[in-house]
Amino acid sequence: MRFITLLLLLTILISCQTNQESKVEKEQVSPRDLSNGFKEYWFSGQAEISSYTLEQDRYGEMRPGTAVLIFVTEDFLPDVQVKSNKKTEETQSVLKLNKTKNFNTGIYPYSIMSSVFYPLEEKNHALKVTQSIQEWCGHVYAQLNNRNDFQIKSHSYFEGEADQEYNHTKTNLEDEIWTQIRINPVDLPLGEIEIFPSMEYSRLRHKEFKAYKAIASLDQKESTFEYCIKYSGLDRKLTIWFESVFPYQITHWKEQIGESTTQATFMKKIQSAYWSKNQNNDAHLRDSLELN
Repeated sequence: MRFITLLLLLTILISCQTNQESKVEKEQVSPRDLSNGFKEYWFSGQAEISSYTLEQDRYGEMRPGTAVLIFVTEDFLPDVQVKSNKKTEETQSVLKLNKTKNFNTGIYPYSIMSSVFYPLEEKNHALKVTQSIQEWCGHVYAQLNNRNDFQIKSHSYFEGEADQEYNHTKTNLEDEIWTQIRINPVDLPLGEIEIFPSMEYSRLRHKEFKAYKAIASLDQKESTFEYCIKYSGLDRKLTIWFESVFPYQITHWKEQIGESTTQATFMKKIQSAYWSKNQNNDAHLRDSLELN
């Protein structure tokens, strides 16, 4: 009888502790206040597409190429973490970023793409991040899902990196910085922080995808802001320049790793429902972005 009583007390204590932890976690997520100007711009039914000239360091040489940032709002299903076909009571609004890079290394091409699904209704980390790299030697793919922890999966053709699956406590993500800038730069992490480098960096440099210590700063340079992340143990610095007024257009970014530098500079921007522009007579839109 005494054993049963102790067991019941232990169950109640565990239950109370679990409820308390859940409550604390819930309290950390606060609603986001979106301005009318933000809603008019981002909920217009069109995507914002920006093209950039790319100077990509790879294998110790500079490679010319192009980069594209595609920002668009979507309805997202938080449980299965995919785009929804329609808005319902279960969906959540996100600002999605598709970031692409294309360049050649000698005879063979590289194609790099990352996708970030960032919540608009609440201040939280990205709900999902995916990243893939394709080149003639093979391809790699990684995915992060924001659930109770960060759930991370990675697949690669490289020995020692084949199939990995693990969890990590939640913290800042470099991949989500780009969407944070476009929503409200005031919310950018500053000072001494822990942050995951981009999945692109981790795959290209064969680094463990985990959080590292860094120093983050935000400075105003005339009509632009300069946001910088300097990683303490990686000899790496990322700097992003963006306009100081809404919609905070990203104008330039630079990644410095040791003596190597990769950078991209803004070329053109259009707003378009690009998913419906898939006919041959829509190809002229690539000319307007200087992508041909």
